[in-house]
Amino acid sequence: MKPTRIRTLCECAIMLALAVALSYVKIFQLPFDGSITLLSMLPLCLISIKHGLMWGLGTAFCYSWFQILQGGVFAWGLTPVMLIGSLLLDYVLAFTVLGLAGVFRRKGTAGMVGGVALVCGLRFLVHFLAGIILWANLEQFVAFGKEWVGRPVLYSLCYNGIYMLPETVLTVAAATLLFRLPQFKRILLPKNLKTEKTDS
Repeated sequence: MKPTRIRTLCECAIMLALAVALSYVKIFQLPFDGSITLLSMLPLCLISIKHGLMWGLGTAFCYSWFQILQGGVFAWGLTPVMLIGSLLLDYVLAFTVLGLAGVFRRKGTAGMVGGVALVCGLRFLVHFLAGIILWANLEQFVAFGKEWVGRPVLYSLCYNGIYMLPETVLTVAAATLLFRLPQFKRILLPKNLKTEKTDS
């Protein structure tokens, strides 16, 4: 294995570990999973921006399995179909899409921030669809009031929006600050990455 690949692999492992560690720092936790964390998505986005989609998607995919082990999905007494659906939608797909953050990385700071915002939106969309398909009529959700029963779109929009909107705002704001720091660009971003003239 070439030294550059070894270095990239090490950086991915470090950022993966950082993302997992930050996911345990929860500002707000919802009862049936979903939380506002201390920028746990950002390290995964940085890998995709620095090293490209292949490395980003691979790292984010690994992170999704850490989330499966960390989450309580196995303790909910779900049917096999719901369990598999939850694993694929709420975990594997929802977190793997974070690896797409580097899709606009060659368009400067605006492209990098836009990529971060995009993947946050994609993650929300996956959770939103999972809420409509899998969770909205589950008996446990009567705890939120009977008005939620039979209204899957409203339920999923509100439930997932409660934590994903603040999480997105925090992540995009932090990314915007980081990408405007010359020191950050010099140390963490590749030299051949195109940046805006106004950033130099």
